[in-house]
Formats: sequence, C-alpha cells, structure tokens
Amino acid sequence: MSQSSGQGMYNSGLPRFLVGNEGGESRQLDDKDMRNISGSYGEDEEEDQSERQIVVGICSMMKKSKSKPMTEIMERLCKFEYITVVIFPEEVILHEPVEKWPLCDCLISFHSKGFPLDKAVGYAKLRNPVLINDLNMQYYIQDRREVYRILQEEGIDLPRYAVLNRDPDRPEECNLVEGEDHVEVNGEVFHKPFVEKPVSAEDHNVYIYYPTSAGGGSQRLFRKIGSRSSVYSPESTVRKTGSYIYEEFMPTDGTDVKVYTVGPDYAHAEARKSPALDGKVERDSEGKEIRYPVMLTAMEKLVARKVCLAFKQTVCGFDLLRANGHSFVCDVNGFSFVKNSMKYYDDCAKVLGNMVMRELAPQFHIPWSIPMEAEDIPIVPTTSGTMMELRCVIAVIRHGDRTPKQKMKMEVRNALFFDLFEKYGGYKTGKLKLKKPKQLQEVLDIARQLLAELVLHNDCEIEEKKSKLEQLKTVLEMESSLNDNQYGHFSGINRKVQLTYLPNGQPKASSEEEDYQKEGPSLLLVLKWGGELTPAGRVQAEELGRAFRCMYPGGQDSCRSLGCESPIDCGDYAGFPGCGLLRLHSTYRHDLKIYASDEGRVQMTAAAFAKGLLALEGELTPILVQMVKSANMNGLLDSDSDSLIDCQQRVKARLHEIMQKNKDFSEEDYNKLAPTGSPSLVNSMRVIVNPVRTCDQVHTLIKSLTCQICRRLEDPKSADLQLYHSETLELMLQRWSKLERDFRMKNGRYDISKIPDIYDCVKYDTQHNSSLSLEDTLELFRLSRALADIIIPQEYGITKAEKLDIASAYCLPLVKKIQLDLQRTHEDEAVNKLHPLYSRGVMSPGRHVRTRLYFTSESHVHSLLSIFRYGGLLDEQKDEQWKQAMDYLSAVTELNYMTQIVIMLYEDNNKDPSSEERFHVELHFSPGVKGCKDEDNAPMGFGFRPASSENHEKQTNPGSLEDLSQDEPDRAVLTEPINIQRKSPLIRNRKAGSMEALSESNTSSRGLAYRIFPSSSRQSPEIKPSGLGFEGCSLVPSIYPLETLHNSLSLKQVDEFLTALCKNGSESQFKRLKSLSAMFESHSQPSIDVDSQETPVSTPIQLNQPASKPVWYTGSPSSTVSSAGPSSPSVAEPSSNFGFNE
Repeated sequence: MSQSSGQGMYNSGLPRFLVGNEGGESRQLDDKDMRNISGSYGEDEEEDQSERQIVVGICSMMKKSKSKPMTEIMERLCKFEYITVVIFPEEVILHEPVEKWPLCDCLISFHSKGFPLDKAVGYAKLRNPVLINDLNMQYYIQDRREVYRILQEEGIDLPRYAVLNRDPDRPEECNLVEGEDHVEVNGEVFHKPFVEKPVSAEDHNVYIYYPTSAGGGSQRLFRKIGSRSSVYSPESTVRKTGSYIYEEFMPTDGTDVKVYTVGPDYAHAEARKSPALDGKVERDSEGKEIRYPVMLTAMEKLVARKVCLAFKQTVCGFDLLRANGHSFVCDVNGFSFVKNSMKYYDDCAKVLGNMVMRELAPQFHIPWSIPMEAEDIPIVPTTSGTMMELRCVIAVIRHGDRTPKQKMKMEVRNALFFDLFEKYGGYKTGKLKLKKPKQLQEVLDIARQLLAELVLHNDCEIEEKKSKLEQLKTVLEMESSLNDNQYGHFSGINRKVQLTYLPNGQPKASSEEEDYQKEGPSLLLVLKWGGELTPAGRVQAEELGRAFRCMYPGGQDSCRSLGCESPIDCGDYAGFPGCGLLRLHSTYRHDLKIYASDEGRVQMTAAAFAKGLLALEGELTPILVQMVKSANMNGLLDSDSDSLIDCQQRVKARLHEIMQKNKDFSEEDYNKLAPTGSPSLVNSMRVIVNPVRTCDQVHTLIKSLTCQICRRLEDPKSADLQLYHSETLELMLQRWSKLERDFRMKNGRYDISKIPDIYDCVKYDTQHNSSLSLEDTLELFRLSRALADIIIPQEYGITKAEKLDIASAYCLPLVKKIQLDLQRTHEDEAVNKLHPLYSRGVMSPGRHVRTRLYFTSESHVHSLLSIFRYGGLLDEQKDEQWKQAMDYLSAVTELNYMTQIVIMLYEDNNKDPSSEERFHVELHFSPGVKGCKDEDNAPMGFGFRPASSENHEKQTNPGSLEDLSQDEPDRAVLTEPINIQRKSPLIRNRKAGSMEALSESNTSSRGLAYRIFPSSSRQSPEIKPSGLGFEGCSLVPSIYPLETLHNSLSLKQVDEFLTALCKNGSESQFKRLKSLSAMFESHSQPSIDVDSQETPVSTPIQLNQPASKPVWYTGSPSSTVSSAGPSSPSVAEPSSNFGFNE
C-alpha cells in the first residue's frame, strides 16, 4: 500500500473514514483466510486485482469487538460487495508482536481498559493502513487537561475551568484555597456548586459539590454499576490527593446530551437523564439505559464537526451540556457507538462503507461510484381535525407542610453589630440577610460576647436586652434536625438573621412603653427560625409532582397494558401514568423551568415536586441544585414582609381596631370586615361573635396547654419522649410559652398579628403531635382557625380595591412574567425538537410543551388569586361559569400548603393564526392539603375540566380509560360548559400513584388526552372519592384535586387583562418591573444574562451611620442578592453573570 493511502485521510484536512467489525454470523478468520483475502502485499502487485477485497481490521479488546453495536454495524458493512471485516483476536493483540498481527487495508482501532495502544501505533507505522480513528490523538483523549486544551484551541465552548496539578516539579500549578462555599484554584474562584474531575479520563469518579444553602454535601459520579451511576455523600470538602480539573457547574435541567459522530458530516444525538441528578439509571425492559434521540441545532452540528476534526476521530462520542441557552462540551470520549438504534446502525455502516470505498476503491481498481448524499426527509408533524394541542402549563404553588415559623425582634446599637452590617454590605440597601453558617456563627459570637459583658450590669434596660440576647444565643445554638449534624452547626435553610438600618432608632410601639428612648441610628435585628419543610411536606410535594404528570399528553394507557398497579410494579420510567411527560422532557420537547423563592422550605418543596414530576430518586439536594432556579430578582417570588406598602399597613391597623372591640360583632362590623360578603369570612365571624372574648378564651387555652406540657416534662416517663420531626417537649414548651407571652401585651390588649402564629402552631400539633393527647387542643384549633380565617386573608386587603392594590404590590412582576410565558409559547425557534426520523413510538413528535412552575409562599398565592378574582378578568353577571367559580373561591376558608393556581394554554393548529380561537386558556385552582376536620365542610367545586355539552352526550362507561389511550388533545373545549351538580375528585382506589388513582369516573368518547380529572354528573358506585396524597396515612394529609375556574378563555382575552392590570399598577411598582421586563423582552437570545449585582430594586436611600462611620456610600445600585450569596445554588457566584431563561 502506498504511503499516501495511509495518511491521506488526515492530510487532506477532511478525514475520510473506514470501519470494520465482526459479522454476527461469520466465523473468525484465520491467517490462511487473511492471505487469501489480502494477497501478498508488495510481492505481486501486477496480479489482477479486480477481485481483490478491501480488508477492514478491527483491533480492540474483545469486549468491544464483540459488542452488539459493533456486530450490528459490521454485519451491515459486510454487505458492501468488496469489503471484508477481520477481527484481531485479543490474545494476538496482547501477546503477539505486531509483525504477526493480521493484515488489513483499513484499521479501526481504539483504546479501552487494558488495550496496548503503543503496539497499535507500532502496527500502523509498520503496515500503514488507512486509519478510521487516529491513534496518536487517543493519548490526548486519555488526559482531560489535553482534551480541554484542544477544545479551547478550536474555539469550542466549554465550562469555565482551572487545573490543579499536584506535581512536585510544578508547585506553581498547585495553589488550592478551600472556603466553606467555594474553592480558589491558582487564583481562579469557583463557587459551589462546582465540579471536580480527575485529570485522567479513565477515572470516572467525578464529584459535584453543593453549597450549604442547598444542604451541602456532594454527588459522586462513577461508571455505571447496575442501576446506579452516582451516590449522594454528606462530604463537602474537596479531595486532597491527586490532580483535578475544577469547573463551573452547568444547570442543565437534569438532562445530558450525548453526541456520536461518524465523520464530520454525520452526528446522532441522544438525551438521557443526568447521572448527577439522582444516580438512578433508567433502564428499559431489556435492561438498557433509556435514551431518546434529539435534533442538534446548527451550532451544535458545527461543534460536532469541529470535535471530529480536531481529535481526528471519525467515530467519536462527546458530551454536551445545554444550559442557559448555550451548549458546552464537557467531555470527549473518543471511539463510541450508539446502543440500540437500528437507524444509527444503518447510517453508520453506510457512511463508513462509503468512506472506505471512496478512499481505497481507486487504488484497487474496484468499480465504485460515489453515491449521492441523502437529504434529511422534511417530515413536519401536524395535527388534524379540530385537535387542540397543549402548549403551555404555568403553575404557582405554595410550599408544603412546615414546622411552625418563629420570630424574635430586638433593637441593637452595639458597634459590633454595625461592624457586621458594614462587613456584608448592609449600607448599600439598608438591609441585610444573614443565612450562611459562617455569618450566623459571627452573630452568635457577638451575642456571647455581649452577654459576658452584661453580667456586670443590673439596670432594667440592660436586663431586657439580656433576655433578648439570651434568646438569640439559645436559638443560634439550637441543634437543627435537618442536616446540621452533617454540615456543621448551622443550616442556612432553617435559620436567618435580618438586620435593618433605622436612621432615628425604632419608634415606640405604644405609649405604655418606657419613655426613655435613645437618639441616633440603630439596627433592627430580626431572628427567624423554624418553618422548615417536614417529611410530610416532602411527600405532599413529591406526590403532587407525580400526579401533575398526568395533565400532559401521552402514556396514560401504558400501565393498563402492562397490568400494573403502580410505577413501582412497572419498574422504571415508562409504563405508568405520566410517561408522556417523561418522554417529552427526555426528548427536549418539554421546555421546563422551575423557580422558587429564596426560602429553604420553598426550594425544598420545588425539589421534591421535581422529583415526583420527573420520576427521580435519591436526595433532594442534587435535584435542588440542578432543577430549581432562584427567582430572587425584583420580587418575582420573594417579598419583604418588613417593608409593607402603606395600604397594607392601613389595612392591618383597621383590622387591629375592629378585632379589639369587646362586644359582639354588629351589622356595621360585618360590613366593615367582610364588605365582599365572602361566606368563609361571615361564617368565621359567626363562630367568634365577640373578638376580645374569643381572644381571652384562646389565651386561657394556651396557658392550659403550657401547663400540661410542663407537667409532662416533670413526669419521668416523658424524659425521652420524641415528638414529630425530632422536636422535644422543651422546644415545644418554648414556642408555646413565647406565644403566651407575646399574644397578651403588657397593657392587657391582644397582639392580633400573633393569631396566624397561634393557628400555625396548633394546626401543627393537632396534625403531628396528637399522640400527646393534650386537653382542649381541638377547641383551641377551632377558635384560632376562626380568627385566622379572618386575619390572614384580610391582611391582604378588606375591600376589593385594597385587595387589588396589595396584590399588585406583591406579585406584579410575577403577573408580567406569566404574561410573557403565555406570549412566547408559540415561538419555537429556541425550543429543541425531536428528530422526526426517530419519532416512531413517540406520540406526536412535534409537540413542544412549555412548563413554568413557580414555588412561593402564602403571600404570593393570596395576591395572585386576588388579581384573578378582583382584577376584572370576566363579568360574573354575564358569565355563569365565572360566577360559579367566584362563589366557590368565596367559600374556600384557607389557602393551605400546596395550594395551586394553574394556567393551561392550548393551540388549535387548524384555526387561522390571527384568530382568537387559535389559542385557548384554562384556569384551575386547588386550595391545597386538606386540614383537620375539613372533609364535611369543604366547598364543592365543579371538577377538573368539566365536560362541554357536545361531549357530555358522548360519554363512555364510567371509569373507562379508553379515551386516555388516544394521542389526541381535547376537542370542543370552547363550548358553553354544562351545569354539574357535584365535583369529581381524583379517584384513589389503588396504590398512590397508580393508573387507577389518576383515572376518571367519566370521560367523553372523543380524544381526552388532557382531561385526566374531569367532572361528571355521575360516578361509579364503588369508587370512593379522595384527593391527592396517601389515604389513611395520618402524617400526610390529602390534597384537594384541581378545580376548573374557567375553561373557555381566549389568549387574547387573558393577554388584554394582564396588560391592563400591569398598566394600572402604581408608578413605584412599574419602576420595579422595568428591569424585569427588559430581561424577558429581548428576542435576540433565548437566554438572557443578567448581572445579579447590578439589578436595581429601588433608589438607594440616604442613611445616617454611626458617627464613627463615613457619610454613606455612593456606590453601585442595590443588589438583589443577599449577603448569603445567590439564593439559588444554580448561580455560580455572586459576582458572575447568570442566565435567567424565560
């Protein structure tokens, strides 16, 4: 063979490729066969070569040579008339010199564990075959440092990284400084979460380190063992031996893309669940990892071409991370075949065969013409008939069940607190939030120091401060039950300290307070603790996420066909309700973003929900880091309750005045307190009768409760008594004693603001600590609930105008974001699509669903609901369905944990794009978990997506799942809804999460791919109604199913409503919104980078600092990132840009 044939493929600049493998039915060829096939090289080249075969040699370890993909591809390659495949025996490769290796014209050789790459290089030099994959470059592929260097030189995007070389000869490359939530590698800082990779590509022990704000610890990835590819570890410190690459963690929404090239012009891409997510490998019925082909963007195809050429590997696999609208290469694996894809096997053999023939056929005078390149078939999936396609799901969800929130306020003037305030940039905005363990430790140190100094003083003012300081010290020293024993003494998720600058000190709350008041600036210290998500809350969120899947098309009939009762019975990812959503997500047809406020309970709820929604396993921390994005930008989901707007302050003052009257409610009081005539409010006022007398009863019951707990503490039998979530009797007594002290003030009047806390505590103990059998807890629950049912909703406005004003102040940015979500749904340019050639078995391959989940606290849920109720979306007098919905909402007493407001957008592709009938919007609502004794008094809704009059006449038998198997969206949803006499809740007559649990009592005979929980006028007699959750499990209350508020709104109608609402916002609210709008309304990029440190919230106010400080800073605008760093673990570092995708 000539020298040119051996080197031509890479000298030409565009590598040409050859492939070979053993045929599945062919026997292994011996040396005699080789001589017959190859002839005698260089001895008799004048011999007739018309029958000469081109020999493709496979030189690799036998495990690779005999693998199914190699066998499948080589069988197809052998169908080329002039190509023969020869497999080099492993014993020959390992033990024979290269001179005795079989001869070949084209060599496919690649490194794997145990393979002698040096010998393969020697063979190539000796025989000079055409190389499919360059052998020398395979040395570089084994070193991640070299891989990253080559990628950088080629201009290929990769995560920001730094190399730590622990080499005694190069000490300058071994500078590592480790902090609590970051590492500094040779001067480059990486904030958690970050990735630590061994420099050797053969070492698959890659670690991801999580920030303390997400629970800390690390995810440890490894080469797949059985059904696992990673495990979570509580270890938070980096490895101290070995050399590593440290790189930024890229938030990919839990899915990785693996790309397989066959030459520079062919690439196959597959999506799989990220091994970093929960470590569970999803496998199909044959035990193979579940993957789905995806289409690469034009830019990604260019990246595939660059990788193939740069590493001179015709057959090459590499990993892509899709994050923040960009694609990054994070690993190059070298020779790699796709598994279990017949289409890929056909394509790969065809491409390789043509490359081999193009390169060698002319030399051997083999008649061969270059075939025309096949164009991609332009398959465009379309819907037919009047189907309506689900395009967008938006849900705003309150967090799950939590421990009681507790709070303590104190005014501080000591210089140590001012120093701390300055240290963490408090003077920039006048406010400071301290959540990190290190920061909380500093506060504790100050408290300890001041207490030690105060021992010498005896005056009453200092004694008062002493009691507050002691409480501060006690709470900060308190062992938390969540992760503290693993991650140090504090967990930022459970405790925080807020400091607010007061230029003239704190004003006196009442005239009864002592007259003495110091002048000059002070700091208001607010200590908050408790309020963490309980195990019950986690289960609630996960169960709701699992049920939420079934609002998406596809997969509803899988379980029935398998005869399974639950996902556990079915085994894996497919074959149970909601499989359609999982496939949408895995194939990148599901555009999912999950946002959460910066409160730990909210973020953990979001993570647990994502776990259920996407069928994940394992700890919540990895899911939180990868799936949940921070929305602490311009108040999108966070609100500062300590800086209430004037309107809400006035409302609270009026509430306080009305509830302080020691007389029965009069007609005037009913008009003042319940001007909307809400049945839930009126009923609560009837229970209370006299507010002061009711408060007297509540206070007496609290005193009785604390006495009972004290007696229990004195009882030796209760010494080791453990309450729910590891609480002790001492801690329970502390929270009740504090409420007893704070509720009744020194002047004998009651602090109405404590009523929600009282109800919070008694609800918690009634649900979780009922085994204590404390007397009169149910009576305390009844009275405090009646008070709370007035105080809590009315704090967000008493009149309709006040409710709308306060609601706008809380959630106008969220309303604008929802409007943008709806508007952008039809813009699919930035949405990744499933390759049409691989869409067999995937229902409706053209379907792209945008899902936006917003997890937040009670204030935003109340506010958003007020906007829909009182903002003028529809006229109750003209729309009967809306009137029924408003009557239902007025009867709802409490927006409990896991309350949901859901907006669903559908598209009818047969309607004119400019027609109002093109897009169709539905609005749904659930008041969340069922409380104690709620079953009998719960208001009746009208079910989820009540059937239209057209479909009502075509209903199938009750309980039938037949229609769910149709991959066809809902029809005739725009007609007038019929009147339905009772709601149809979720049916749970089997295991939680089963197909039956998510079935329906009645369906229409037409396609109902989305009508999973519809209402019906009849039910199967054997069906017992229930909500989401585990029935009969006392720790996990059920969740009310979604009720449809309206199911025939047009997108134009909703858009005009939201536009008018935003325009009517006050000027100050509009200023807050401007920066948010700018972020989302840029159409040039699917991802918008926003500098978190430069996002103005409001105009900084001038503060008076202590005399020892200079006049206040005139620095940068206020920051939305608290001193604890970015609230989302997904944000790499406080000072860096982060993508905020719409």
